[in-house]
Amino acid sequence: MPELPEVETVRRGLNQLTLNQKITGGDVLLHRTIAYPVSVDDFVSEIKGSAIATWYRRGKYLLAELSCAPHAAYLGVHLRMTGQLLWLNQDEPLHKHTRVRLFFEDGWELRFVDQRTFGQMWWVPPNQAPESIITGLAKLAADPFSPEFTVDYLAQKLKNRRRPIKTALLDQSVVAGLGNIYADEALFMSGILPETMCVDLQPEQIEKLRSQIIKVLETSIAAGGTTFSNFLNVKGVNGNYGGVAWVYNRTGEPCRVCGNVIQRARLAGRSSHFCLECQR
Repeated sequence: MPELPEVETVRRGLNQLTLNQKITGGDVLLHRTIAYPVSVDDFVSEIKGSAIATWYRRGKYLLAELSCAPHAAYLGVHLRMTGQLLWLNQDEPLHKHTRVRLFFEDGWELRFVDQRTFGQMWWVPPNQAPESIITGLAKLAADPFSPEFTVDYLAQKLKNRRRPIKTALLDQSVVAGLGNIYADEALFMSGILPETMCVDLQPEQIEKLRSQIIKVLETSIAAGGTTFSNFLNVKGVNGNYGGVAWVYNRTGEPCRVCGNVIQRARLAGRSSHFCLECQR
């Protein structure tokens, strides 16, 4: 699943390519991709004629502010497990997993490709908060890059929780945007084993964990995100972080720090990667 760095990479690409360009129409090939409104015809008709003012990211959600007088509407997107937003010429052959096409002037389109079909799109009407339509937004915790994501904030979120820290970090009500890849990476960089209980973490560990979460996300964004299976940026280019990952997807390989073998274990149904020497 694309995580914060991948979604941020897509957001930045969309802001470079799509701003102030008018949506001239659309084609919904898989109706259930449109979460709101119920009618796909209404979805297309409502966004038609709008121009994209800017793209925002909230956790793993993308929000495009649509400039339409007198009040702005929004286009929401969640890539889920396998979603891709690709900026292509309309003459490009359709991928078999294409779900939605948004047409722009000068023969361009924004194409939503999604193999597993869990991705969703929303149109948020003017005068309505995005959270009222995209209900998952209201459940999000602070973004790691927001001023609210302080050491005290993270300590309060983890306080008295008798659950493994890895599981807690995957909870979007604890940290918005973090997923399996970067939770493993941040825990390695913090020297904390994934199964360590939140309640057992010391203040200095929480302080280091907060800083390493931010650091690993910044590093991955600089590398264009991670491509282990199907992530592509809006130009169809792979992310490069996977080649320098500390532990994720490196089971059986030597640790880049100490040389010990990277271990893998299942925790709450998810794979966790770690080094028993560097993480104690």
